[in-house]
Amino acid sequence: MPDPDLVGRIIEFLNDIGIKVVLGGIAEETFLPGIEVVDGALIVDRVKLKYPGDLLHEAGHLAVSPAAERMGLSGEVELAEAAPHLVELEAILWSYAACLYLDIDPRVVFHEHGYHGRSDGILLNFEMGLFLGVHGLEAAGMTLSRREAAESDRQPFPVMQKWLKD
Repeated sequence: MPDPDLVGRIIEFLNDIGIKVVLGGIAEETFLPGIEVVDGALIVDRVKLKYPGDLLHEAGHLAVSPAAERMGLSGEVELAEAAPHLVELEAILWSYAACLYLDIDPRVVFHEHGYHGRSDGILLNFEMGLFLGVHGLEAAGMTLSRREAAESDRQPFPVMQKWLKD
């Protein structure tokens, strides 16, 4: 069973930024064990939850979804007007930024059982400062490029300016 303190910290963070998390039972199997998206909220079954970091990744999908669509999302998060691979990249970047913000080892999200065996490669990109797809978060005003950050005396990605897309 995952560390209850870590799960609690993640849930508190998500609720604080406006992503509703509800503890409850999940009857069916889900793509990410113990996590279900229902009407823009995360339902978390603590008994079935295997990897606490999966909460941040799934929350990332909700966070990078436009506010007008977020509350209507259930099941797999699919956006009508967005390319799925770009949404996935933004959710990956968002969850990485959340790890750093919460002072959680990114391997909690990018664990060996996730990302089709590509977790080490994703983490290597981050270590090298390669943040593929960050332009989408920048365009939404969620983070800043290095240039924009330097001009405004603020921090660039992975520091977030806001956690939810408008």
